Amino acid sequence: MTLDISSAPIASDTTDHAPPGPCARIRWAQDLSASLVVFLIAVPFSLGIALATGAPLTAGLAAAAVGGIVVGLFGGTTLMVSGPSAALTVITAGLIAQYGWQATCTITLAAGLLQLLLGARRVARTALAVSPAIVHGMLAGVGLTIAIAQLHVVLGGSPQSSALADLLALPGQLAGPQPPALLVGAVTVAVLLGWPRLGRLPGRAGTSGARLAKVPGPLVAVALATALALALDLRLAHIGLPAWQPHALVPALPHGPLLGVLAAVLTVTAVAGVESLLSAVAVDRMSRRTGDLDRELRGQGLANLLSGLIGGLPVAGGAVRSTANVQAGAQSRWASVLHGVWVLAAALALTGGLRLIPLAALAALVLVVGLQMVSFAHIRNVHRHREFPVYLTTVVAVVTAGVLWGVAIGAGTAVLLALYRLTRAHVDVETGPDGSVTVHTHGPLTFTAVPRLSRAFAGIPAGAAVTVVHDGSFLDHAAYETLHSWRSGHQGAGGRVSMVTRRQDDEVLDPDGTVRAGSSPGPHRCRAWTPWVGHHCVEQQEDPHGRLLDGVRGFQLHTAPLIRPELARLAREGQTPSQLFLTCADSRMVTSMITNSGPGDLFTVRNVGNLVPAPFEPGAADDSVAAAVQYAVEALEVRSITVCGHSGCGAMKALLDGVHERPGPPTALTRWLRNGRGSLDRLRRAPAEFADRPVVDLAEQLCITNVVQQLDQLLANPAVERRVEEGTLRLVGMYFDFATAQAYVLDRAAGTFSPVEARAAAGTQACAEAGARAPAGSQPDGMSAERVNEDGRVPAGEGEEGPRLAA
Repeated sequence: MTLDISSAPIASDTTDHAPPGPCARIRWAQDLSASLVVFLIAVPFSLGIALATGAPLTAGLAAAAVGGIVVGLFGGTTLMVSGPSAALTVITAGLIAQYGWQATCTITLAAGLLQLLLGARRVARTALAVSPAIVHGMLAGVGLTIAIAQLHVVLGGSPQSSALADLLALPGQLAGPQPPALLVGAVTVAVLLGWPRLGRLPGRAGTSGARLAKVPGPLVAVALATALALALDLRLAHIGLPAWQPHALVPALPHGPLLGVLAAVLTVTAVAGVESLLSAVAVDRMSRRTGDLDRELRGQGLANLLSGLIGGLPVAGGAVRSTANVQAGAQSRWASVLHGVWVLAAALALTGGLRLIPLAALAALVLVVGLQMVSFAHIRNVHRHREFPVYLTTVVAVVTAGVLWGVAIGAGTAVLLALYRLTRAHVDVETGPDGSVTVHTHGPLTFTAVPRLSRAFAGIPAGAAVTVVHDGSFLDHAAYETLHSWRSGHQGAGGRVSMVTRRQDDEVLDPDGTVRAGSSPGPHRCRAWTPWVGHHCVEQQEDPHGRLLDGVRGFQLHTAPLIRPELARLAREGQTPSQLFLTCADSRMVTSMITNSGPGDLFTVRNVGNLVPAPFEPGAADDSVAAAVQYAVEALEVRSITVCGHSGCGAMKALLDGVHERPGPPTALTRWLRNGRGSLDRLRRAPAEFADRPVVDLAEQLCITNVVQQLDQLLANPAVERRVEEGTLRLVGMYFDFATAQAYVLDRAAGTFSPVEARAAAGTQACAEAGARAPAGSQPDGMSAERVNEDGRVPAGEGEEGPRLAA
């Protein structure tokens, strides 16, 4: 496709309406392509969810069509795709078993009305107060329940009435499976798990496999399983897809206790709403957009209202479909709407073909989806935040007692854990060689910590010099009285007591227990990488030069003593950097921070747009960049050159706006921007891409394409070309996204940018231990200074995996 870049406006993240011109055509093409991808995933997924709930299979397609069209038009999250929810499978199955299908439609309708009311009251943000450990535990419990039930179908049997009954019946089912159903199910699972790995095959097979992997795996798995069943003439149960009869799906009032019906409506409302809102937040983060959660809740309510009216399953925002939508390059809400249109067309026109699908294939698909709801990434995350007991309790409770009781038990566990931590405090006593005593307190000091404090104070000799260091957590009246009384008695006996809180600015407590104003020495105690506007501990000055001097004073007071030995060594030995880092002059690009480097590590060249002027370019070349490159390559003998672009680059936006081609006498800026014309040409011919996500807009695509182009223009430098051919110099492309603080590195072979994983490098722990053993204010040769607290100490626990920021 040929693009007229000079006239293409920059896409906006905040509008769904594409402007006229090439960008509009690109958006519609990407939305159409993404809608087809999501449609191919949604059809088998919706049928599988309907099968697992025991609802008519047309109900799954109806919910997918309504979710795609209605929420796509009226929802608040642009790229989210809604439809039948796996998290609601167990709940819906229970409602159908208790009240019947038509009454379940009424409950879905009522839940939609309640969601509309909650959205109108603007309470969507309140749902996000639910602990992530409870939400992930609920999803994992539901996934396990679904997987256990569908395993019976894969083995040729039928699921029982509950997860416990399914578990008890599973040994007997395993002892006598039906080979045809097991074969079809095994083929489906094998394709689902192996299809995404086709792109990882070596050589040309990997290239061909990557193309094939773009076809949705669920569609391929169900299609192959169906073809196998037909080819072998296997006698299997197939899906019973009735003709579309809306008049037979009219909702009916549920029969039973009113409180039970209200509980069912509240359960569907809560689970569908929370899942939709959490999915909306995740999709917004993935696509780097900002949605309206209250509008999203209203859109979900309207979809559930209509789905209940026409006989569809409950609707919620889905992570699987939404992730596929974003990764397929969707640009606006029309991708979701079109996907719903395709599902509706399939429900009306393709019923004959859908009846050929074996039940075992759909059951295997839902089984894999259920197991994937148990995310090990979520488990690691909740474990890192010490919330694993809440997660595990919720999972077990959902499997054994159902979703409603499981969430309630998980919430109760979270409250008990919070109370336990609130009353849990540690008191450590250290005696120095000079007889001085330091009492460290960790955690909130409440009345429950008074016995520990009393025991610790009882062992301190009379007349000793004592420092009580509190970590700044909560201090209630009972603990304060205990501290005050003991301090008065110890001072009366001739001892000295200092009370300090270990906060960011080392505030000191006065003898009356209040924080002494202005106790922080120096102009400010903020970290070196904190922007000036974030230095709330100092009075903000209108004079920028005054702020600059405050920063210099802070450096002289806190940082200079720590790095003076290292700088003195560099002054004696001269610079020997191993890297040339060429990046943009943008004030947000802090190279030492994003590369974790220190003095002497990088030879840095910065200019507008991180451009490398091509030699012999008339009227556009700039010798300063070529001179710096030549000096770094020939004199300093650097071993790598990194060209680093960044998001929101003003130079790239100016290129798209055609600033460099404006009529009239050229300015210095327009002459310089002409060095980016090669990047515009490459954008038309072969734009760069990300490996794990689509580009946000045309400006971002030009930013990463520009990095590739500048690497090529570097090779036009004879010194660079010679060293690269010798194998002694490596060229690296990098891109930094400000919004997510994520760095991406160019894979030259694949031509894509992949995110840099946050993992500890080999040897980091040894360096951290060496730094911890070094005397205060010194560093071993060749090491960058560790990030330090305001008192000059390395923060506990940051030796191996914590941040190491250059002073």
